[in-house]
Amino acid sequence: MSATLLAQSAIGGLLLGGIYGLLALGLSVSWGLLRLVNLSHFALAFLGAYLTYQLGTQFGIAPWLSALVVVPAFFVAGIALHALFVRFQVSEFASMLVTFGITILIESLIQWLWSADYRKFESGYAQASLRIGPLFVPVLELAAFACAALLAVAAWAGLNRTLLGKALRAAAHDGPIAAAFGIHAKRLSYLLAGLCAASAGVAGVFIALTSTLAPSQIEAWIGVVFAVVIIGGLARPLGALAAGCLIGVSESVTMAAVNPAWAPLVAFSILIVLLLWRPRWL
Repeated sequence: MSATLLAQSAIGGLLLGGIYGLLALGLSVSWGLLRLVNLSHFALAFLGAYLTYQLGTQFGIAPWLSALVVVPAFFVAGIALHALFVRFQVSEFASMLVTFGITILIESLIQWLWSADYRKFESGYAQASLRIGPLFVPVLELAAFACAALLAVAAWAGLNRTLLGKALRAAAHDGPIAAAFGIHAKRLSYLLAGLCAASAGVAGVFIALTSTLAPSQIEAWIGVVFAVVIIGGLARPLGALAAGCLIGVSESVTMAAVNPAWAPLVAFSILIVLLLWRPRWL
């Protein structure tokens, strides 16, 4: 395999890793701080992708304007879903089962509204790319990576450098003690749940721009992004981005150098190796 092909594969994998990291960001934070394993996060992202597709193809609304509708709507949906979790005191394990059921419902809704056919959002920038010597960098994938990096840094700074973030981490670590110091953990949890769902909306917009849409893709992404979350660490936004890039590059290089059929095994192989090698680090 030529060096140019290897470098092009690495670039493609790095940009794909940005999508992985963006999709993993909300799940990582909600799992780490809210102690809720929200599997419906993936379905929400794809619902956001389909809404972006519909608004663009039927009404001619640009994806960036669609985000102004999708992201706030998902923020509200995240708060509403979290209100149900709080109302019925859903545990960490039960949240996985409940949100898996919600995932099935959303997938069925998508299939009912848009059918199981593959759909592609045709954007004027779909073929645009930057040329760096013999290498090409797709503009849309680069924008997705830049957005993922920006949100990851913002989330990290928000959790570690602001009073609100420190209060969130304190409430997650020891709720009663945090409450004794005047931290309203319940109010903060609603805000955090809304932000995590909003991040799924952002991911959905970029998935619509960079990927072919089909309801079956939801399950295909769950395993990979789950591995990204675990490798990157819970409530570690920068870790989620780094893990996404690691898996994205590994998958892309494997497809180019070995065999495309081996690519789905990469994420879980890396996860197993790290669990055996440094389990405490994860």
